[in-house]
Amino acid sequence: MVFTTQIFLFCFFPVCLLAYCVADQMERRGKPGSLLAKLRVRDCVLLVFSLVFYMWSCFDDLFKLLAYIVAVYLLARWVEAAKNKKRFIRIEREDADGVRPDKRLYLAVVPFVLAVVLLVLILVGYKYLNFLIGIGNSLFQSSIADRSLIAPLGLSFITFSAISYLADIYRGQARSGSLLDCALYLSFFPKVVSGPIVLWKDFQPQIRSRTSTWETCADGLNRIMIGFVKKTILADTFGACLASIGLTGIDRITAAGTLVLYMLQIYYDFSGYSDIAIGLARLFGFQCKENFHFPYRSRSISEFWRRWHISLGTWFREYCYIPLGGNRNGLWKTLRNLAVVFILTGIWHGAGWNYILWGAVNGALVVMERLVQKKKFYVKIPGVLKYCGAMLIVMLLWQLFRFQNLHDVQTLFGIILGTVQFDTIPYTWQYFFSAKIVVLMVVGIIGATALGAPFVAKWHGRMASSKSGYIVQEAVLLVLFVTAILFMVNSTYSPFIYFQY
Repeated sequence: MVFTTQIFLFCFFPVCLLAYCVADQMERRGKPGSLLAKLRVRDCVLLVFSLVFYMWSCFDDLFKLLAYIVAVYLLARWVEAAKNKKRFIRIEREDADGVRPDKRLYLAVVPFVLAVVLLVLILVGYKYLNFLIGIGNSLFQSSIADRSLIAPLGLSFITFSAISYLADIYRGQARSGSLLDCALYLSFFPKVVSGPIVLWKDFQPQIRSRTSTWETCADGLNRIMIGFVKKTILADTFGACLASIGLTGIDRITAAGTLVLYMLQIYYDFSGYSDIAIGLARLFGFQCKENFHFPYRSRSISEFWRRWHISLGTWFREYCYIPLGGNRNGLWKTLRNLAVVFILTGIWHGAGWNYILWGAVNGALVVMERLVQKKKFYVKIPGVLKYCGAMLIVMLLWQLFRFQNLHDVQTLFGIILGTVQFDTIPYTWQYFFSAKIVVLMVVGIIGATALGAPFVAKWHGRMASSKSGYIVQEAVLLVLFVTAILFMVNSTYSPFIYFQY
């Protein structure tokens, strides 16, 4: 089940929302310490619907998820128990100036490391085993057969949530809570499949103290409508057009146009999903942090990654970059840490050399920017040139996402540069890029760039603060949402790109 389907929009969502509202009212009317309060009815309702949502894709995956949740919870209790004992060993440290204060290594690190290793091995076994087998066969001239393992839906996102759960407990930034808390966190249906990745230390305080108001519900519904518009009107239209374009018999304009189409599709696909997820979470009282902040307004690759998939960047900063040393140990170790994080980011996205290359190139570019960002020649470069250069690089690198076969990427670039030519071109760019596609591309470009300008945000804030402006806003959103539903009903192409990660 995905968000942009009729069964979700007209069946699952209204039933879930109604059941939650009833459960919420029952808890509100119950006395503190009553049976209803102890049963935590509203949390149980959310958990049941989350499990149904997850089960919809594959019934067997539900049992895997339940076993995974129980295992993570037991591991977390082990880590927490070891942490509470406060047992440690002293490690003497010396430097040129003499002996520094001893460092304490708490023995709780043992269950924590074992737990994380186990979770990573599960992820590797499902997602990367065949890739590693292929590498081994190539290196050692062996013929080990691939394993027919199908990764459970959203395993990468669930694994990162589980590691956050364990790490925050180990650091003392949060408690393990109950099994219900753990299950709700790992399976919460708005984020379970494709994020956003919510840290346990941010999620746990909201479980017991969250409240839903008319304002938060209205804001949540608005975000859901915006997400539907992004996904069904823009992303799916761009995706359907791309799906009709092959790599043979096309002209240079068509090939170049696919670069722009995919750049727009992946943005509106994932940001649309994130908007829907954030909106759904707000309806149930949870506040999820923003996942996108107009990344196509960036003037550098570093800035792009501060604006794109913010929750993933936050996770890597909290649990990889900082533990590696962050920027505390000098420039070169900082650059090393940045490179490692980006390579890991590429690996996380998929089992393929294209993802590893994508992560490595992004890491190399971020490292280069860090080295030259304060140089006079770089500072003097006009902002418009920095912007054009950054967006060109982003657009080209997205093709490593689009094609798993690097030969296909080479072919596409060859067509654009004129080094790959065809004897006949049955369809020119006018066949693929209809007036509808061109108009939506222009709308998409404006929406991804100009709407993020500060003056637009200021104008929107003033408009929405007035009664008449708010009514106009809601009317426009409602019209767009109805249009999005019509697109959804008539569409035969509606995959979420990030479901594969």
